[in-house]
Amino acid sequence: MTLAPVAGTYPKARRIKFRFDQHDSNDKYFVDGDMVFSHFVAGLSGGFPPGEESFIRSVRRVADRITDPLLKKRIAGFVGQEATHGQEHRQLNRKLVEMGYPIEWIDTEQAHARMLAIEERFSALVHLAATAAAEHYTAVLAERVLSSDEIQSIPAEPEFWNLLNWHALEELEHKSVAFDAFRAAGGTEGVRIGVMAGLYAFTLPFTFGSLAYALVRDPVARRQPVRVAREAYDLFRGPIFRGLMVELAKYMRPGFHPDDIDTTALLKHWQTELFGDDGVLVDHLK
Repeated sequence: MTLAPVAGTYPKARRIKFRFDQHDSNDKYFVDGDMVFSHFVAGLSGGFPPGEESFIRSVRRVADRITDPLLKKRIAGFVGQEATHGQEHRQLNRKLVEMGYPIEWIDTEQAHARMLAIEERFSALVHLAATAAAEHYTAVLAERVLSSDEIQSIPAEPEFWNLLNWHALEELEHKSVAFDAFRAAGGTEGVRIGVMAGLYAFTLPFTFGSLAYALVRDPVARRQPVRVAREAYDLFRGPIFRGLMVELAKYMRPGFHPDDIDTTALLKHWQTELFGDDGVLVDHLK
């Protein structure tokens, strides 16, 4: 059963600032000294700012078709949260580039121009369907990150973890907004499922390809192929990817809605953990 948003509630952007300058740039492999896992996280961060800007453009393309007042507020909250995510990830990405991660090419003017050209080739509803599908990816990953003690116990740079936990929390807060905007704007089940099927088919090839590109450009990785193979095996057999494709495929079930996956208790726990009276990130709020 779909769990509709509680009347009068909607995601709200938090004004927040992270302190990435405190990390020693010489300490490159910030996820438990694991180069493959670190490159994977760096690649995710590198792609977030341009991706989230595309998500924002997709909901704005159908703004004139949305009439429900609560959905309009939810969309405004979604836009605010995604804009803040892009802003803070850009700060992190500058630090990651300084540390030697080859992610700068993802967020250049040329890359932005290519993204806009791709968007213009598709209708507003297909663009928004892609956003709704991508939001399912981020919601699935966010739920894994926040619900897994195994993941939370991985030693890593604390401020990088703070950013990822905050981002994951807000992804769950707005996980159904793009989906509901797509339906309200006239999107069909055929388009929704078809777009997801296309993205789903490219998930593993794109993940493997982009990670391999990053590792090939890392001189340490080139000198230690056995270590790379071992760490790659651990990453793809570990808690991030274990069963991931099955969870992603749920989106292609006819009649699926993101709120069919109830994350209410998880949200409440992490809202308190991060932003309650003694929350970990209260002192990061502006």
